Amino acid sequence: MSSSEESIRLAAGDVELTVHPQNGCRIASLRIGGTEVLRRGDRYGCFPMVPWCGRVRNGEFSSGDVHHQLPLNSPPHAIHGTGRDTAWRTARANKSEAALTYDLADPWPYTGRVTQAFALAEDALTLTMAVETYGTSFPAQAGWHPWFLRNLGSGDDVRIDYSAQWQEQRGDDHLPTGQRITPLPGPWDDCFAMPDGVAVTLTWPEQLELTVSSRAEWVVIYDEEDEAVCVEPQSGPPNGLNTHPQLVTPIEPLEIATTWAWRRL
Repeated sequence: MSSSEESIRLAAGDVELTVHPQNGCRIASLRIGGTEVLRRGDRYGCFPMVPWCGRVRNGEFSSGDVHHQLPLNSPPHAIHGTGRDTAWRTARANKSEAALTYDLADPWPYTGRVTQAFALAEDALTLTMAVETYGTSFPAQAGWHPWFLRNLGSGDDVRIDYSAQWQEQRGDDHLPTGQRITPLPGPWDDCFAMPDGVAVTLTWPEQLELTVSSRAEWVVIYDEEDEAVCVEPQSGPPNGLNTHPQLVTPIEPLEIATTWAWRRL
């Protein structure tokens, strides 16, 4: 493990992971056998979505009878939480593992702490995240937004394989309408339900197979850009602060984990 204010680097065999604590604790790079699998750049890599995932309609949500307005960072909605926009502190780090934290603060209206941990092996990366409150209970979500390269530089583009129980119908405002439909072919910017746990496999033919799995039941798949595709396991659907709230309480944090497991073809 090597680190600086700008980066933490983990390694396992010929696999290297780089995390940027100051840029939203995002994964800036994942190299497997020298091959980069994530789109590089300050907005890309893989960032944590917390304390909400995807869009919140008009940036508005309520906790009990208390109404809150979030900044509209993707007008007319608020999107992807505040964790990606803040600096995180390193709690621990060694050769292949690290944990980082940040304190919830404005514009999020509740106080608490978020912890994200990384555990790297030669054939897998496990990410965990926990949201805790310092007192008042509040609704929250957590998940990850990785940007996987569509093409690894040689060979064919990636293939996305999954089996979902249903797809959330997407309205013109890019939010679920509340209707459940049979999963449709891509291109996607859509949320899928997998009640038995998320399992989505990315295959770069004759190069690499990588499966994103999680005990979480929701995943957003986005493949409308030329350079990258996104497979986003999350604790609830977009606008879930309103439609599928999960309370963080003093005795029950919100916890989520995902594993990316790969094999070389």
